[in-house]
Amino acid sequence: MVIERDGTLYSITYFQHVKPGKGGAFVRTKLKDVMSGGVVDKTFRAGEKVKEVRLVRRPMQYSYTDGQLYFFMDMQTFEMTPLSGDAIGADQLCYLEENMVCQGLTRDGDVLAVELPQFVELKVVDTEPGVKGDTAQGGTKPARLSTGATVQVPLFIDRGDVVRVDRTVEKYLERIT
Repeated sequence: MVIERDGTLYSITYFQHVKPGKGGAFVRTKLKDVMSGGVVDKTFRAGEKVKEVRLVRRPMQYSYTDGQLYFFMDMQTFEMTPLSGDAIGADQLCYLEENMVCQGLTRDGDVLAVELPQFVELKVVDTEPGVKGDTAQGGTKPARLSTGATVQVPLFIDRGDVVRVDRTVEKYLERIT
């Protein structure tokens, strides 16, 4: 659900209804700014009104960047939409790869932001070679991916391997064969 508060759009990422023994009930929430990606904690009292906003999700494919703007093609209308890095979010830019299909958040036909898929498959371009017998337990090493992001991977991962990464927690999931 997306709400508008003080002229800013927030998506609700977490909520908890609390009914204390004394006093009125309230709801604790974590609100994520749709444009900047920042997270804010907010408590709403019972009966407090908020304005709900309807955002439409549309598939969009990342095409290219000119250094400042990132160009996405709407998969339904084939229109190119330029977006700034702020509309994408700094935490997502390091996982953005050409031809990646993302979800565009639109309001009244205008693209406000883009969400990348939670799981991305990227090629390992640089990592130290793993030596057999290095550890008794599963160890990890840093690996730089084709988009520039760095994640911790198991020792058996080599250059050229394709790995699946959960970009929301920046964690290696598995090697793709």
